Amino acid sequence: MKKYLGGVCIAFLFGFTANAQGLLNKSETTFTHQDTLRGSITKERAWWDLKYYHLDVKVSPKERTISGSNTIRYTVLTPYDKMQIDLQEPMQITKVTQGGKELQFKRDGNAFFITLTEKQKIGDTKEVVVSFTGKPREAVKAPWDGGISWKKDKNGKDFIASSCQGLGASVWWPNKDHMYDEVENMMISVNVPGDLTDVSNGRLKSVKKEKDGTKTFNWYVSNPINNYGVNINIGDYVNFSEVYKGEKGDLDCNYYVLRDNLALAKEQFKDVPKMLKAFENWFGPYPFYEDSYKLVEVPYLGMEHQSSVTYGNGYKNGYLGRDLSGTGWGLKFDFIIIHESGHEWFANNITYKDIADMWIHESFTNYSESLFLEYYYGKDAAAEYVIGCRKGIQNDKPIIGNYDVNNEGSGDMYPKGANMLHMMRQIINDDAKWKSILRGLNKTFYHQTVTSKQIEDYINTQSGINFNRVYAQYLTTTKIPVFEYMFKNGTFGYHWTNCVSKFDMPVRVKLNGVETWLKPTTEWQSEKTTDESRKVEVDKDFYVTTSNIIE
Repeated sequence: MKKYLGGVCIAFLFGFTANAQGLLNKSETTFTHQDTLRGSITKERAWWDLKYYHLDVKVSPKERTISGSNTIRYTVLTPYDKMQIDLQEPMQITKVTQGGKELQFKRDGNAFFITLTEKQKIGDTKEVVVSFTGKPREAVKAPWDGGISWKKDKNGKDFIASSCQGLGASVWWPNKDHMYDEVENMMISVNVPGDLTDVSNGRLKSVKKEKDGTKTFNWYVSNPINNYGVNINIGDYVNFSEVYKGEKGDLDCNYYVLRDNLALAKEQFKDVPKMLKAFENWFGPYPFYEDSYKLVEVPYLGMEHQSSVTYGNGYKNGYLGRDLSGTGWGLKFDFIIIHESGHEWFANNITYKDIADMWIHESFTNYSESLFLEYYYGKDAAAEYVIGCRKGIQNDKPIIGNYDVNNEGSGDMYPKGANMLHMMRQIINDDAKWKSILRGLNKTFYHQTVTSKQIEDYINTQSGINFNRVYAQYLTTTKIPVFEYMFKNGTFGYHWTNCVSKFDMPVRVKLNGVETWLKPTTEWQSEKTTDESRKVEVDKDFYVTTSNIIE
């Protein structure tokens, strides 16, 4: 179990303009019984601590089926005789055993409730074996509409991959499908047709040639891993590798690409060591040296599967060849390599406990793109990039979603969340301290699941600044603060409006070309000035608007 101290990556395609200003009434959203079973720590989940999985599956491309078993090892925290295991329609659990004895179970939608017959004593370590089969949901538009992608490469060979953030890993295999409890380590055994290769998480331990001509690939993950990070990638792969000399020593980097794309990959994947150098500088050591780093070609855009990052960006810089910031800087790197690999620190190392706090993954990782640019091209380039990405902000609903119902917030968690972090760095105004905070987060919450409050409190404590109203403003409302000012009778007056109660964010401005810091609140403040002191420019690094109420 990854310790809980107390929630894609999906690459977000920008291209919207800011609109609605105001709070979303979350009570208007209707959630179901199934949402609660999926998104809450039920009694049937809370009593046992997940330790180990052996996921052993056969993938049949012709029938588009997956079948097999998951051996689940756990420690008893509190005696109870009901266990919740999740597996989504139309997949079916066919049998559950413990100690060789078959157990009874009942299905409630996508949750199965197993009745245990052995006595469950506190501290005992036990196993259940869950057998299953079926045709898993096919991904419609992976990774956003997840499931299994059953594709063909241009040579007509099967090209298959899983992607399931948000939707849940139980879309294709049975597990404890809640983010709070991560398995400590696992074996992933995948049987595929003999002319194909499976690439999953961790390190390849063995390949077994079966009597029927198929092959079974056995991968071992030695670090805690979240459910949606577990993946299968099946294709006519070729492999090349290198060793990165990192902060913790030698890091094995393995690349799996379709046979015809080997030359392209050897050139495009040069971004990987550049990424590792930049991100180890900003965030600390890559969190999974024991499991290696892999980049794997897939038939969709890409995802942050732990130690098995998936790639489908067409061997182009930018986001499918486009610069999401509109500044030119986004074409200096391969978006999927940088963004999805950034999630190894923010998503796979530090993981949300509840998907409502998904900003922890996406805001920091979107911001990491600008940090990559800063490492190689300087602070001005990084600032231009993150500011340029504001054009993707919708302000449609709050960034933090509803808790305990598997509900993520607005896609603004990408560009708006990154800009919030960029602003906070300006306010701290100490680059060494900011870097120590980013590295400290990854050290303090190493291999843990966390809440938004834990991340917020850590930054507050380490910076010595209370950012609570900044978090409230940018994470829980859709309002953009307005720096409202006026010149009247020889005074310069200013305050914040369109904001949460007692909003008090400091801001850097230029008054007649002279840079200064102001500390506005929601109450009017004023200072003496001359009549000609009328030019006010709020620093572009702050995601706010301005209004001169007396022209």
